[in-house]
Amino acid sequence: MIGRVRSKLPARAGRESADERWRGGEAWKAGLLAALLVLLAGCSWFSHQDMARATPEGLYRQGFEDYQAGRYERAIDNFQRVKEQYPLSPLALLAELGIADAHFSDKNYVEAEAAYMEFAGLHPTNDNLPYVLYQIGMCHYNQRSTIDRDQSETVRAQREFERLIARFPDSRFAFMAEKKLIDCRRNLAEQEFYVGRFYFRSKKYAAALKRFEGIARDYANLGLDYKVDYFLRETRRRLAEEEARKKAMGLTDTAPAAAPTP
Repeated sequence: MIGRVRSKLPARAGRESADERWRGGEAWKAGLLAALLVLLAGCSWFSHQDMARATPEGLYRQGFEDYQAGRYERAIDNFQRVKEQYPLSPLALLAELGIADAHFSDKNYVEAEAAYMEFAGLHPTNDNLPYVLYQIGMCHYNQRSTIDRDQSETVRAQREFERLIARFPDSRFAFMAEKKLIDCRRNLAEQEFYVGRFYFRSKKYAAALKRFEGIARDYANLGLDYKVDYFLRETRRRLAEEEARKKAMGLTDTAPAAAPTP
């Protein structure tokens, strides 16, 4: 029967087959071991990365990288973790600034100002205080309105820049603040001129004159002098003409009536 027929292999061939099987098994075990080593190494690497990120240095570095990449919310989260979990670390102070800067770069100026103000309150003698005061001013500076709108933010920016210049006159941030202060003053002058010209066009010359005189007194040398001088002269001329007309009308009204003819 075909089923009972057994072919015989030479002994050498049988031994080679067994050797090959053994080597194949060993090769498979070696491959598995290599794979396990790679896997374990990978797990160790991830564990190391996680541990690094859990340190104040790792968290701060990650926050900085997020900030540089424009991922401001993630940067704030990492800086916040440094601040809350490692309050005694020197990086906690830098993380406070990082939170404020991330809000500022994300154009969340209200939150940024609050963070800068908190830093200034907690660290009144810190070397970074001139920068912080400058940034507080910039939070308002970047929210300025056009000259036909309310200028409250411009006034606040001006106040903060003046405070910085008064406290730290030799700081490079004071020099930068002086340039921004000129912009603020020009904005306020332009708004006064805008209102004054409105009164002038409406023929409310007394109100217009008050505005133009205020600009000449408080905002000289800001680029408005020529047009302000022109409107001052013109407004005074028209006021004088108006007064002359009123006087003439007054004389006519008070003149005695002519005697009736008999």
